[in-house]
Amino acid sequence: MTFAAPPGGRTAGRTPKKPSPLVLTIIAVAVLLVLFVIFAQVYTEVLWFDQLGVLSVYATEWIAKAVLFVIGFLVMAVPVWFCLRIAHRNRPVYAPVTPRQENLDRYREAVEPLRRAMTLALPAVLGLLGGVALSAAWQQALLVLNPTAFGTADPQFGHDVSFYVFILPMVRVALDFIGMVTLLAFIASVVAHYLFGGIRPGEERGLHLTKTARVQLAVTAALLLLVQAGRLFILRYENLTNTAGIVTGATYTGDNITLPAMLIVAIATVAVAALFAANAFANVWKLSIVSVIVLIVLGGIAIIGLPATVQQFQVQPSEQSLENEYIQRNIDATRHAYGISEVEVIPYTPTVEGEPGALRADAETAASVRLLDPNLVSDTFRQLQQQRPFYGFPEQLDVDRYEIDGQMQDTVIALRELNPGSQADSSWLNQAVVYTHGFGVVAAYGNRQGNDGQPAFLEANIPPTGELGEYEPRIYFGERSPRYSIVGAPEGAEPREIDYPADGEDGSAQVYNTFAGDGGPAVGSFFHQLLYAIKFQDEQIVLSDALNAESQILYERNPRERVQRVAPFLEVDGDPYPAVIDGRIQWILDAYTTSPEYPYSTPQVLQEATQDSNTERAGTTQALPPQQVNYIRNSVKVTVDAFDGSVDLYAWDDEDPVLQSWMKIFPDLVQPVSAMSADLMSHVRYPEDLFKVQRSLLTQYHVEDANSFYTGQDFWTQPLDPTVNAERELVQPPYYLTLRMPTQETPSFSLTSSFIPRQSNGQTRNNLTGFLAASADAGSEEGVPSEEYGKLRLLQLPRNTTFPGPGQAQNNFNTEPEVQTSLNLLRQGESEVQNGNLLTLPVAGGLLYVQPVYVRSAGETSYPVLQRVLVAFGEEIGFAPTLDEALDQVFGGDSGVQAGDAGQAGQPTEDGEAGGAGDAGADQPDESVQQALEDARNAMEDADRALQDGDFAAYGEAQERLRQALEQAIEAEEGAAGEEAPAEGEDAAPSEGGEG
Repeated sequence: MTFAAPPGGRTAGRTPKKPSPLVLTIIAVAVLLVLFVIFAQVYTEVLWFDQLGVLSVYATEWIAKAVLFVIGFLVMAVPVWFCLRIAHRNRPVYAPVTPRQENLDRYREAVEPLRRAMTLALPAVLGLLGGVALSAAWQQALLVLNPTAFGTADPQFGHDVSFYVFILPMVRVALDFIGMVTLLAFIASVVAHYLFGGIRPGEERGLHLTKTARVQLAVTAALLLLVQAGRLFILRYENLTNTAGIVTGATYTGDNITLPAMLIVAIATVAVAALFAANAFANVWKLSIVSVIVLIVLGGIAIIGLPATVQQFQVQPSEQSLENEYIQRNIDATRHAYGISEVEVIPYTPTVEGEPGALRADAETAASVRLLDPNLVSDTFRQLQQQRPFYGFPEQLDVDRYEIDGQMQDTVIALRELNPGSQADSSWLNQAVVYTHGFGVVAAYGNRQGNDGQPAFLEANIPPTGELGEYEPRIYFGERSPRYSIVGAPEGAEPREIDYPADGEDGSAQVYNTFAGDGGPAVGSFFHQLLYAIKFQDEQIVLSDALNAESQILYERNPRERVQRVAPFLEVDGDPYPAVIDGRIQWILDAYTTSPEYPYSTPQVLQEATQDSNTERAGTTQALPPQQVNYIRNSVKVTVDAFDGSVDLYAWDDEDPVLQSWMKIFPDLVQPVSAMSADLMSHVRYPEDLFKVQRSLLTQYHVEDANSFYTGQDFWTQPLDPTVNAERELVQPPYYLTLRMPTQETPSFSLTSSFIPRQSNGQTRNNLTGFLAASADAGSEEGVPSEEYGKLRLLQLPRNTTFPGPGQAQNNFNTEPEVQTSLNLLRQGESEVQNGNLLTLPVAGGLLYVQPVYVRSAGETSYPVLQRVLVAFGEEIGFAPTLDEALDQVFGGDSGVQAGDAGQAGQPTEDGEAGGAGDAGADQPDESVQQALEDARNAMEDADRALQDGDFAAYGEAQERLRQALEQAIEAEEGAAGEEAPAEGEDAAPSEGGEG
């Protein structure tokens, strides 16, 4: 039997079906799981920060975000809810009298069932969005509560710079947020009153408003206009960082027209707001709307039209004189904001005549010239010192200096870290428990050659041997560390972590170790294991029996990313570098405080300013993020311990107001510079990214006079890297060198770069116009940086100079017939010739170019070796197996000094390995070794003469004699039999629970 449904479509007596208990249970479990996953992410963050001892950083950040979220939620949600509530509670009740009103009533009836939910849901959603938006301004909020005076007033309004850096950003955020709130409240009021009848169309024309609607709309509209008036008033101060004029900041038109016009329009906006508010008491809507139209016209004329007219017809015809004051403001502010106001400019007219003995006054500089290119020798380090395929070296090595035998030596240094790719197919146990750390430092003299052009190592091998003394060699935290590792075990437990390969009878022994530091949160309990299994989405953390009561989990191990988390208010330099300090391997990082709000200072996009050929290589050096700033200070030096990951921050520039404000917020985070040890101080160097930003500015702001700046005739640019063949143009990177600038008494470790004229009419002259060096040596006194550190010296060449720049110097090398003949010989047999870094040094009253030339044979296991050195001084070019010989060629047969590689090329070390550790202290060779070396020297001289004569047959015969002589020298050396480094790809022995 079939029953007809009653009107309305529902069966009589039927009650709504309740959700089944199973469905409710599933929903409840799903919600609980989501909440637990969120809890796991948050709580593991707490554990990580707490283990590092910086939980206050995490807590302060999230408390600030939470407070701002609540404020944003309430400030956004409550006004919107209040407007909707008032419109509904005071809705008129009347019968529809027109068809239009009847249709509107149908919409109201349709909306009414959803009205209560919408009245709560819409404000809640808007409140959530507002809370999230406002919480993003947590840094500005903390800074506005903890400002520090700069002691410098802006030249326009006379306010201390701290007003612009600390106060103005949060005021802008607050006004923008309140403006959005009032706009949404006004829109909500209009819509709600229209739906609920407070606003209704008239019978003929116009709108009818109830008293409540009139008051509500009048008040919200007046508030909206008041906020706009406040934004206009604040915009006057923001004009001091405006980049639309000839220079950054308020220029002549802005000062005399735009700024007064903004103030006038802001006052007029307040008057219009008062007129709108008057509608709450009297019906003056028409007058109010007309006043808004007049205000818009006034603003367009006063703020846009009139300034454009004055700029076109008054300023441009006399721009140089009228803008002189404002250009000077920009020059002074920019030089101060970027720390280039104290650059020592040295007029320098380089000689091009290489007289015999000319380098005697620069003997230390010549002896320290770095021939080892850190961007080319990574494969060389890998083939000679990798030891096992699960180790690796970065594609770009680092430059530092060490005191060896009482003298500072520039070194190229790298850590033997884990090679994550080698264990890609291994078991979870291998990846997370067995292969946990790298081992040891490998360092080579920057100015020496080893056997056959290989590096001369001052620290090498496993276990480490060499000149760096005893130190903890294990590297748990580095640039190539795995995502996470689980380490630690109770005392007496069998070690699981591969420490390093050793010499077993079958050549496959391994030494195992157990991590004994405090490097990560504890995961000994099941609860913590469960949390981290959720965090890393890896169930093995819970299931594996490799975890124990003493287990720790190490993660966030990249030094740069680790520091950014510990100090989120800092920008971290893109090139961390390792050093052996006080018996530990420490990563040293430079960190910057920045601001985009410094008045009159020219902004820079950090990413653009720090990009060069190094950052474009597939290496570890990174450009800074695409953040625009106009103030920067290297305010903090940071160390990250490679063994336990501990992070120490030191207030390097404790006079920086931005750092002082952050130290008020995080009082225990940054240590004073006095806490830095002497050993650490000796490895601090001038930061590369800051130098890149400064040299980018100095292409223009080496000009200090406003009139000269306006003409732009003396602007420079940075030379392209002539050693890189790339699809797009790449700037030459700065280089760390030990050199003596003309006004220095002694050489110092420095960071250098050069300049060429700016492009004109589509053409660039590659003549050298300037050479910049920053003293990068902080000294070696505990807690006291050297007074010379950070001193910028700029050699300024005469404008009419024709001294070749780096591009021309490289072109001269490439087109020299004898050089090309020799290089063509080196390219035989599918060998590849690679040009090393082209270095520029101010010596002998001129400028010397030095470039190492590497040769790389064909094959997967090939690596570049240093074979020749190119030198140019003026028009003279030298090309020889050693720098010492090349210098003699350039300076009339006798340069007057012995370069650092004099007598080094082709010499074996005391352990028999080419350029191995300890070669500086090798015993004197016996007579047979001396004879073999003498034969090698004679063969090299014969080979050079054959090249000059174009006699390739004689060259080949001399090279064969050279090879035989070197073999005899190695065989004759006592203890010459050194262990051969394993080739890349050699398999390690299987380890417990996994493959080797």
